[in-house]
Amino acid sequence: MKALVLEEYGKLVYGDVPSPVVGSGEVLVEVKACGICGSDVHGMDGSSGRRIPPLIMGHEAAGVIAEVGKGVGGWKSGDRVTFDSTVYCGDCHFCRAGKINLCDRRRVLGVACEEFRQEGALAEYVAVPARILYRIPEGVSFEHAAMVEPISVAVHAVNRTPVRLNDTAVVIGAGVIGLLVVQALRAAGCGRIIAVDLSPTRLELAGELGADEVLRSDEVDVVEAVRERTGGRGADIAVEAVGIDQTVRTAVDCVRKGGAVTLVGNVSPRVELLLQAAVTRELSLYGSAASCGEYPDCLDLMQRGTVRVEAIISAVAPLSEGATWFQRLRDGEKGLVKVILVP
Repeated sequence: MKALVLEEYGKLVYGDVPSPVVGSGEVLVEVKACGICGSDVHGMDGSSGRRIPPLIMGHEAAGVIAEVGKGVGGWKSGDRVTFDSTVYCGDCHFCRAGKINLCDRRRVLGVACEEFRQEGALAEYVAVPARILYRIPEGVSFEHAAMVEPISVAVHAVNRTPVRLNDTAVVIGAGVIGLLVVQALRAAGCGRIIAVDLSPTRLELAGELGADEVLRSDEVDVVEAVRERTGGRGADIAVEAVGIDQTVRTAVDCVRKGGAVTLVGNVSPRVELLLQAAVTRELSLYGSAASCGEYPDCLDLMQRGTVRVEAIISAVAPLSEGATWFQRLRDGEKGLVKVILVP
């Protein structure tokens, strides 16, 4: 089969590789669409330690079942499916408690690190356990279904956040996850949503997708601007979708006393926590990892148009051109948000 392979750091090659072997309890999916995740772009240079080459990356995908492995019931060839990015064991303490994203033996599609290697979906075919499959609803295209994984990350982050009706929320970072968080917060009942970013293009998009106000962090004092809009108190909640020192600090400073900050961005392995600010203002800090069974809700939100992805998808291109699109994303090309590759 054809696949886009990270042969060495910084080098993606489109070519022939052996087709996956379907094991017991697995299905072979013919991939129809696969998104390029920001974590893949960051992982190309080796800085994350989670894309050790050679590797087929890609975990935001949808397709058609081509083959059903031994012991699989309820699925057949031709079924339109998407699948979780997390391959969970289903048997550990956390899986039995329903917290599959915290599985002790968790593996992630398209990731290779010291603990495991799991080939991904930037290929014509991928083999995945049947237990992580979800059926694509009628009227949802493969390209849109490939967005369910990032939607689930955003929805899980909002589910982790103590949102109350008519809350004021600040979303730090208007990348793919931030733009989806804006929509999820609106669906959860937030009264005012303020999006923060450096890019005017992404902020304009955030406004189109539900943010009431947008702030360019290089033009205004974000913390002061948020306080001005909240009677001097600060926002009720903040969702940080970048993951670097400065943006985490901004999120913490933006919320009111007794407020909550949810951390979903993870570009940097560590950031400085303003301990006294968190303690003396009695803030609640929530970490949010991947998703935890939100796929059906996300597919429903997408089907009903509550969460819109068409404006976020900047381009749909052949998998054979994948290396070029990865480079354009790495270069931060203006106006480029999400790219979907089609084998």
